[in-house]
Amino acid sequence: MKTHLTEDKLFEFKERLLKLKKETEEAIEAKVTKVPNESLEKLADYDNHPADMSSEQFEQEKQAGIQQMLEKQLQDIDDSLQKIEMGTFGLSEKSGKPISIERLEAQPTARFLVGEK
Repeated sequence: MKTHLTEDKLFEFKERLLKLKKETEEAIEAKVTKVPNESLEKLADYDNHPADMSSEQFEQEKQAGIQQMLEKQLQDIDDSLQKIEMGTFGLSEKSGKPISIERLEAQPTARFLVGEK
């Protein structure tokens, strides 16, 4: 089944997804090239208090979680762009039914109808 969206609407979604992709790639790059936490460098000169170490570990885990989220978002964007090229953008991956334009406007990487999964 081919998409239910007009060429103009597909173009709008493609432009929006490309912009979102660029922003996501920049966010990933910013996280990768981020300078190490200065407080960690200072703590390395002293005996680390367990609370300081757990706070730093929490921060590292939080950053890793954000990194994973950004990478997943980038993959979803790439998948949506590929669907535009294949003519299947805006169709549920489960049922093949059209996803509403309102849902796609709210979440252009939507893969399913609301309540489907």
